[in-house]
Amino acid sequence: MSLDLISSILGIAVFAGTSLTYATIGEAITERSGILNLGVEGMMIMGAVTGFAAAFHTGSLMIGVLAAMGIGALLALLHAFVTITLRADQIVSGLAITLVGTGLASFLGERLGPDHGALVGLQGPRFRDAVIPGLSSLPVVGEALFAQDLVVYSMYLFIPLVWFYIYRTSPGQQLRAMGESPATVEAMGIPVLRYRYIYTMVGGALAGLGGAHLSLAYTPGWSENLTGGRGWIAVALVIFASWRPARAFAGALLFGGVNAVQFRLQASGTTISANLLNMAPYIMTILVLVLVSSASSLRSRLGAPAALGVPYSREERT
Repeated sequence: MSLDLISSILGIAVFAGTSLTYATIGEAITERSGILNLGVEGMMIMGAVTGFAAAFHTGSLMIGVLAAMGIGALLALLHAFVTITLRADQIVSGLAITLVGTGLASFLGERLGPDHGALVGLQGPRFRDAVIPGLSSLPVVGEALFAQDLVVYSMYLFIPLVWFYIYRTSPGQQLRAMGESPATVEAMGIPVLRYRYIYTMVGGALAGLGGAHLSLAYTPGWSENLTGGRGWIAVALVIFASWRPARAFAGALLFGGVNAVQFRLQASGTTISANLLNMAPYIMTILVLVLVSSASSLRSRLGAPAALGVPYSREERT
């Protein structure tokens, strides 16, 4: 394999893995607080359609990104209200959010265009590659890592910042403790329910940002099923990543690399069925989950939050 081909695959992997990285880290933050959110797919696709529509009508990519993050946070707020305040089942609520988000995105995609028309086929503003002089000339990794768009560069800064917050700050330690023993954290005078609301909304906003990167950079525009199940892959990647930001990035790169190889094979005119190649990321998801859940050495290191998915009430604490 030539160095040019390796560089090309790495570049596509980073590009394709960006939306997954944001969504996965957002879900990891939410789950660290003890809330399971299976509505990531719905939040991502709503972020994609809202972000594209807002950017198309205003001509501002920043407004598009903020709109996408806002709708993601709003859906997460709904999930938080249902699961934290009403104490409904978190799995059912998350699945409902995904179903509502997917259906609503299709509805809005047909009506948010010019004159209440469809968004499908329209071209709007998009993030362009911003080549960083010097760094982009590095062998193999230069063009792959430093000829990307601003959302990708933000991801490079975002990952260490989240790591530092979770493992090196007092609020980060409280976040980790909240997912293990919320009663203990509450006894320290920290309002667990309020912070669970906040972290759930942060996770939703990041899922919306992941959706915006799809419609404003990766595949600019809007089309049905734009996310293609990436929200579900993000949920699986949280387990693969053991709720850790750096591993989430590594997992997203892995799945982005699978996409890159898939595109390369299709471009080379391979005789392998296109449908089979399109299934590759999802087959990879299943294989990773089977590996992680079956290998005892890996399973012992997963470290899932003990209170994940368990409703918490101050009155019931022991």
